Amino acid sequence: MKISRLLLMVMAFIVASGLLLASGMAAAPSPSVDYHIYAGLLERYVHNDRVDYAGLKQEEALLDRYLDALADIDAQRLPDKERFAFFVNAYNAWTLKLILANYPGIHSIKELGSIWQSPWKKKIARIDGKQLTLDEIEHDILRPQFRDPRVHFAVNCASKGCPPLYDVPFNGRDLDRQLDHVTRAFINDPTRYRIDGNVLYVSRIFKWYGEDFNDDPLGFFKVYAEGDLKAKLQANPQGWQVKYLDYDWSLNEL
Repeated sequence: MKISRLLLMVMAFIVASGLLLASGMAAAPSPSVDYHIYAGLLERYVHNDRVDYAGLKQEEALLDRYLDALADIDAQRLPDKERFAFFVNAYNAWTLKLILANYPGIHSIKELGSIWQSPWKKKIARIDGKQLTLDEIEHDILRPQFRDPRVHFAVNCASKGCPPLYDVPFNGRDLDRQLDHVTRAFINDPTRYRIDGNVLYVSRIFKWYGEDFNDDPLGFFKVYAEGDLKAKLQANPQGWQVKYLDYDWSLNEL
């Protein structure tokens, strides 16, 4: 009887120890991402949807410090929304670095490519111990893993035709609000669309990434349209044709 009781006590101790160990493992904190350097750079050098590259060039070393810090983050251990924000910020910051490395004397990001390699296929981004391209961040991570079309209004290609660079870092806590904000801002900006009779002209983003918008840019517009644009779309519910605007690849500088 005493032996059985002793065995039960030992077994109970083993089970309790295992639960404590599992609990400790589950409670291991996720890595934290410090965006204060990046936030300061955005605040100082992003104004009126444009980037002051000349000013930012003077603090390129500070941008380098931020990029070095990103390289040390184990992004796979971040919660989903924080990981989404991490890779959007990484894409935008590395795009800034790509421009600064060739600034001044550059008028378009497309000048940084060649007939063999586009600028988006250069292995420039140091993340998770790897060298990634901007294309890999966008098309191998952000689009397939998160499947959120709003990402197209968050990543910035350093061009005037692109949705503007958001002037604060994205973060997991506010991600949905931030994505909604940049999406609504782009959709409702009258310089980003045109209505001519029953034709709605929209950004070529909706053509290039049609599958992300269910091949229905008009439906997407109706979700995010506000004010005068919303009223116009509702006034002609069935008769719209969608066509695509030319894309302005000139540098988004002040």
